Amino acid sequence: MKPAGLTTTLILTLALIAEVAAGEAGVSAERFGACLAGLRTEAAGRGVSADSFDRLTRGLAPDPSVLEFLDYQPEFRTPIWDYLAGLVDDERVADGVAMKQQWASPLASAAERYRVDADTVVAVWGVESDFGRNFGKRQLLTSLGTLSCFGRRQAFFRGEFLSTLKILDTGDIAPERLVGSWAGAFGHTQFMPSTFLRLAVDGDGDGKRDLMDSVPDALASTANFLHKAGWRTGEPWGYEVVLPPGFDTSVSGRTNKRSLAHWSGRGVRRADGQPIAAAETAAGLLLPAGPHGPAFLVLRNFDVIYGYNAAESYALAIAHLADRLKGGKPFVTPWPTDDPGLSRRERRELQTLLAGRGYPIGEIDGMIGANSRQAIQAEQKRLGMTADGRPGQKLLAALRVTAAERPAGTAAPMTPTR
Repeated sequence: MKPAGLTTTLILTLALIAEVAAGEAGVSAERFGACLAGLRTEAAGRGVSADSFDRLTRGLAPDPSVLEFLDYQPEFRTPIWDYLAGLVDDERVADGVAMKQQWASPLASAAERYRVDADTVVAVWGVESDFGRNFGKRQLLTSLGTLSCFGRRQAFFRGEFLSTLKILDTGDIAPERLVGSWAGAFGHTQFMPSTFLRLAVDGDGDGKRDLMDSVPDALASTANFLHKAGWRTGEPWGYEVVLPPGFDTSVSGRTNKRSLAHWSGRGVRRADGQPIAAAETAAGLLLPAGPHGPAFLVLRNFDVIYGYNAAESYALAIAHLADRLKGGKPFVTPWPTDDPGLSRRERRELQTLLAGRGYPIGEIDGMIGANSRQAIQAEQKRLGMTADGRPGQKLLAALRVTAAERPAGTAAPMTPTR
């Protein structure tokens, strides 16, 4: 047990460091209070009374840590083969099939009512929260309040903060239950607060729209989102295709649409061997990894999915998972890499091997956070690999060999980390 004096000194030192860091970032309680005062006036214009505003924001303090996430989106920074490997794996497909069975009745009702594809609704649920296992843990008012007053895009986040106040004021969701991502998305299918106010519906008939604790509400709300975005019943999102030799890829692009007949006439063929309909239906040619990776013709429904989260890799993950839930197969054309990404099971195995070598990984959860990346970099250096902190098949294979060569009953070496 440490002497009380040292503990007190340590606490005071850490508090001072935090205060200085917050000050350097321009985050101060005084500035936050002034910002909230302005938001109080705006809230009145949204139908949130002064009394409700004061009640809901009492004791609210800024959280500078959320500002670190403003410029980071994995959809744009992660290689497409890594991104999809962790989102559309056999584990998630099996879970999705099980969820389809468990929630068959409300899912069928939502799909019929809003005339959308049930598998796409389930795919959104799986990618957004892993079927309710990962909502995010940040209090929405704290995160959105901070982002409303500091950093970039304050105008956008102010709208989401005020929408959150409206949700809580109407009583659809209890304040202590409203947690989510750093940016404010919440619930089974991760609606932003403004999206909730526009499109959330009561799917279980209890008079509330509760995306946190009601799966039927979440499924129906997601179906309504897809419907309002323009989902076309009976039409696919698109499909994987194979390009002929020497194809001019300058015509590619999701929004550079041509008729299916046009693409077929230029020698584009479906990867599954089925014919492309000689129709005037508009489709764009998507090449998410360039001309040497998988290619896709994407139709209107792909754009609808894209509207849920404006990233082509995200939309492809949803679309592909929906196909896999229907019994579809993985993509035919391999990704243009000699070091493919890891599924979540493989990521957990990698973390286990790293922990066995003495690294402080923490929970073995398949989430590659800062501790895991530091350990990966250290092992990549040891093995003579590029030390980029990326989890890939080559590193996993090398660590499997290392573990197999260790004599039975001996402890793994403690590799120093900094």
